[in-house]
Amino acid sequence: MKVQLSFAALFTGLFLAVPAHAEDKILHIPLKDVIEMPEAKDKLDGTVKFYLAGQTTPKVLSKSNDDVSNKRTNAVGKDEVFACKWAALSALISLQDKAKTLDANGVINIVSYFKKETYSDPVNFECRKGAIMAAVTLKGNYAKLEK
Repeated sequence: MKVQLSFAALFTGLFLAVPAHAEDKILHIPLKDVIEMPEAKDKLDGTVKFYLAGQTTPKVLSKSNDDVSNKRTNAVGKDEVFACKWAALSALISLQDKAKTLDANGVINIVSYFKKETYSDPVNFECRKGAIMAAVTLKGNYAKLEK
């Protein structure tokens, strides 16, 4: 009986220790690559434009406080870049839907905001790819932009 308990304790200890050492892989991917995905054509209707922090925007007529969209997708057996783009597309869809409810036609000053750590780039967003999940967190402002 003691042998079984020791083996069970050892197995449990090893099982719990493995995730503690696993770290997310950080990928930086152009946002335009997500917007140009064939899957995005059906989901993003073009009524809301997306601008990363540092990008030039049309004249801002009004803007909201920050809002965050945090999306994850199963990444098991998927290409890591595709999984990240899929999670980012989900985040953009969420931002688009909320923008429409606020009568906004843009989301500006978009930064990656994983676990409240900001990554700002005028071209790329940040994705965290772990063993089983890919995660994208985007933070930005809804805006009414001059057309």
